[in-house]
Amino acid sequence: PNATFVTCKMGLFVCRNLIRAYFLKQASSQISPAVCVWIGHSRHFSTSTQADSSSSTVAEQHVSVVQGASRGLGLEFVRQLLATPETVGGRYGGKVFATCRNPSGAHELSQLAQMYPDRLAVAPLDVTNEDSVKAAADACQAQFGQANLLINVTGVLHTPDGLFPETALSKVDPKSLLYSYQVNAMGPLLVTKAFAPLLQSTAASTSNRPWPVVVANLSARVSSIGDNKMGGWYSYRASKTALNQLTKCAAVEFGRRRHLVTCILLHPGTVATDLSLPFQKNVPEGKLFTRERAIQQLLGVIGNVSPEDTGKLFAWDGSVIEW
Repeated sequence: PNATFVTCKMGLFVCRNLIRAYFLKQASSQISPAVCVWIGHSRHFSTSTQADSSSSTVAEQHVSVVQGASRGLGLEFVRQLLATPETVGGRYGGKVFATCRNPSGAHELSQLAQMYPDRLAVAPLDVTNEDSVKAAADACQAQFGQANLLINVTGVLHTPDGLFPETALSKVDPKSLLYSYQVNAMGPLLVTKAFAPLLQSTAASTSNRPWPVVVANLSARVSSIGDNKMGGWYSYRASKTALNQLTKCAAVEFGRRRHLVTCILLHPGTVATDLSLPFQKNVPEGKLFTRERAIQQLLGVIGNVSPEDTGKLFAWDGSVIEW
């Protein structure tokens, strides 16, 4: 029943986006009518069209920024955005500005840059270093001049040098608490701060489009105070709860200043990545998602948000989590 519900919900998402895309394209003399095909249960679309080169120019006017793109979910976000040049969830694909702490060591990301030299730019960004964050925002401004979508992915749950989810008060360590906050909460906020002028100017110049400029921060269901029935994981839970509040504050500020920027939080579910690796044996059957499925689902959620959704935490299936 759950699978049927999610499939139906995805179908509704697709229908709405097809209708919206149809009228948008019909209204533009630069884009010829297209035949959109829904592939499987994803929100990805392929397009068959007789449009001239001007249509690709319109598509490339969309710029997605993916922070934390060297591996895991961030890398998969980049891969799927690049694999869908026309539309994703009703939004144009186009360019991707991908960042990570050490691009020279991000081999799979480098391979994508070689495959898509005209669409993918890679820049260093360390969320614990504000100068690095500002430099990345400046680089995006200089290269693309806009940002329609900012996805903050970087997060830490455990590290090889001793950070691990605490199962008791006696295991709480001040350094772990501070580092978790710095990466999981402060990092995305500093990135949003640095990219805010670019997001705001993009929103102003694309205000006639039927979708908002979006900031999407990866949170987690364990960030919910009301849903906390098990305790533990002090550093991770608290840092993600802080991220929720910081994102809400940014959403309120963007709205108060009439900036058409929508800020949302995303819970991807439990995904087969390095972050979840030590805990995957405890995941119920059917609840451990592949990276491909997880990102398809999250792009579907992103593709269907409206300004009224700003400040909300969405689960992978589009449901709202009260945090």
